[in-house]
Amino acid sequence: MKYAYYPGCSLHTGAKEYDASWRAVCQHLGIELVEMEDWSCCGTVHATNVDRTLSLALAARNLTIAEEMGLEVIAPCSGCYKNLRTADETLKEDASVREGINPGLSRPFEGSSAVKHPLYVILEEIGLDRFTDLPRPLRGLAVAPYYGCVLTRPPGLDPVDDQEDPQGLDRLLEALGATVVSYPAKTKCCGGAVLLSHTDITMDLTGSLLKQAKDAGAQCLAVACPMCQMALDAYQYQAERRLGEKINLPILYFTQLMGVALGIDEGQLGLNRLFVSPARALARA
Repeated sequence: MKYAYYPGCSLHTGAKEYDASWRAVCQHLGIELVEMEDWSCCGTVHATNVDRTLSLALAARNLTIAEEMGLEVIAPCSGCYKNLRTADETLKEDASVREGINPGLSRPFEGSSAVKHPLYVILEEIGLDRFTDLPRPLRGLAVAPYYGCVLTRPPGLDPVDDQEDPQGLDRLLEALGATVVSYPAKTKCCGGAVLLSHTDITMDLTGSLLKQAKDAGAQCLAVACPMCQMALDAYQYQAERRLGEKINLPILYFTQLMGVALGIDEGQLGLNRLFVSPARALARA
């Protein structure tokens, strides 16, 4: 199993632990990642809001690299996944848009690849049967799955999961031995996209969903998006101040929890990079 790996800007900067843990899990499961040479920003969020054509062109440029490699794309960042998949399907289906974008690309977009997210590659192509005999099952650990607002609701695209009550991450966490915590906010927006421009809005949103998860009994949160992880982890203390309440809820990438359950050395999983330490929570597993 081999993929063109698109880490995106976040996984090479502020979300290195997501990159490290995903690579470690892939090595363990026999998934080969070939990082795309000369990849660039996909244009998600800001470019998308300013100039749709620019956003499509930025994403298309990266897709043509994967096409030249003859591989499907795997993109861990939910925002990158959404933007790359949107561009891929838009250009495949709309010849006029494709004809407008292609002259500006060094390689024309042909539509011979596809875009996938690691969570659904694990679920659909690896299968949960691979996790029946784990070195360190997450028994005793209560985990709240957090999908965010993009992963299962890509605008205008067929969803990969139920849009209002997705179950993919729940199923994976259960297979890893964790107790899955149900709470209302698992697909609510965290406000990460407006973290710098409207910090107060982000703190209200993150504070609300963190409190809901903790009140439901969660000992940690599992995420699949670097923007969500940053807002919920690095800025958790600000959300606590706004709430007037201590939350102290570790925010882990689902790949880090997979790595723990698979017995991968914790030094390879980037657990020490998290702002809220997961040590006490993971000691329960």
